Amino acid sequence: MDVNGRKQDSFFIVTVAGRMDATTAPEFEKSCLEWIGQGESAFIVDLKELEYMSSAGLRSILVVGKKVKAAGGTISFSSLTPNVAHVFSISGFGSMFKIHDCLETALANS
Repeated sequence: MDVNGRKQDSFFIVTVAGRMDATTAPEFEKSCLEWIGQGESAFIVDLKELEYMSSAGLRSILVVGKKVKAAGGTISFSSLTPNVAHVFSISGFGSMFKIHDCLETALANS
């Protein structure tokens, strides 16, 4: 899994590629918590290249989401692949977080 972050406008864009599972999810969590610690608070997580997400990935997203909200920030997700969208749907995450069709929509509406 690859996790990268960059500033765009007033948002911090996190891109995730590959598989987010028990082995790789801690890397996502650690990176995001470091960015929160550096003062980032408006996150958009772009998942267009994420092929697979396990329950460990969902747990990491939940941990990061709680930390962002506790810091007074926001987090939303964009460009979910069909497999990841299905996992978000059956887990209820689709109703817990803002989800956008694409990054451009997320930037305009977050």
